[in-house]
Amino acid sequence: MLYLYEVIGLVTLVLWLYCLFDVITTPDTLCRNLPKIGWVVIVLLFPLVGSVAWLVAGRPERAQTPTRPSAFPEYDRPGRFAATSPDDDEEFLRRCRERAEEQRRNAPEKPAEED
Repeated sequence: MLYLYEVIGLVTLVLWLYCLFDVITTPDTLCRNLPKIGWVVIVLLFPLVGSVAWLVAGRPERAQTPTRPSAFPEYDRPGRFAATSPDDDEEFLRRCRERAEEQRRNAPEKPAEED
């Protein structure tokens, strides 16, 4: 029976420390139902009840994340052509040729060196 009380005490201590750290690191504007200092006082004075109250009523709500987050949603749109290799993309090759021709036209003429 003594071990049960020790385990309950340890769980309460860990929960209390977690909630205290969470309250302190939460920005003031995200605390719900009370100011941040109020939550700190409640969690400090009432370790078990204050910790549970913080988790239920004071902790910021998580933002709703999309079901399939994508870092580059513009590439996921339907019907978008994506070449598997640069040789398959005619538009890319055409622009490369045009850019190379423009660079040749704009390059200064070097005099031919004689041996």
